[in-house]
Amino acid sequence: MSDRTAAVTRETAETTIEVTLNVDGDGDATIETGIGFFDHMLNSFARHGLFDLTVRADGDLHIDDHHTVEDVAITLGEAFDEALGDRRAIHRFADRKVPLDEAVADIVVDVSGRPLFGFDGEFSQEQVGDLTSHMAKHFLRSFAMNAGLTLHAGVVGENAHHEIEALFKATARAMDDATQIDERRGDVASTKESL
Repeated sequence: MSDRTAAVTRETAETTIEVTLNVDGDGDATIETGIGFFDHMLNSFARHGLFDLTVRADGDLHIDDHHTVEDVAITLGEAFDEALGDRRAIHRFADRKVPLDEAVADIVVDVSGRPLFGFDGEFSQEQVGDLTSHMAKHFLRSFAMNAGLTLHAGVVGENAHHEIEALFKATARAMDDATQIDERRGDVASTKESL
C-alpha cells in the first residue's frame, strides 16, 4: 500500500490553516484551533478514525467561529482528497450509527469524488462551549465538498454536546471503513474504472 498522507495549507485574509494527515495512522492528534470544543471534536475524529492528524488554525475568532471551522473543514477535506489519490482498492462505501447517551448519529458515506451533502436533524442547544452548534453541520458540508464525498448525516438527541460528538465519531468510523483497502480489489470500486 502506498503512503496515504497529505500536508495542506490554506491562507486567507481570515484564517491560516495547516493540516497534516495520515489516513493509516494510530489516532494520534495535535489540534490547536482556538475553539476548545472544536479541538475536542477533531481529537475525537482522529482517535475514532485511527487517523494521525495535526491541525493548526489561526483565525479571526474575535469575529466568530465561522471562518475557522469552515476553513479547517475545507483544508481537512483537501487533505483526505490528496491522501486518497485515485482511491484505488478502497471499500468506498460505509455507514455508521453511533450513540452518545441519548443522542444517536447516522453517517452514510461514498468516497466517490462527487460531492453531495444531506442532513437531517436539529441541535438541541445553540452553543456548546465556544462552538456555535450549527457549525457542526457546516463543518460536515464543507468537509464533504472538499474531500469529494457523498455524505448523508442525521442526528437525534436532547443535548447538543452529545449530538455533535456522536456526529464526529460516526463520521470518523465511516471514513475509516470507507477508506480501508480491500485486498480483493486491484482497481477502483466503480464500473467507470475511475472515481
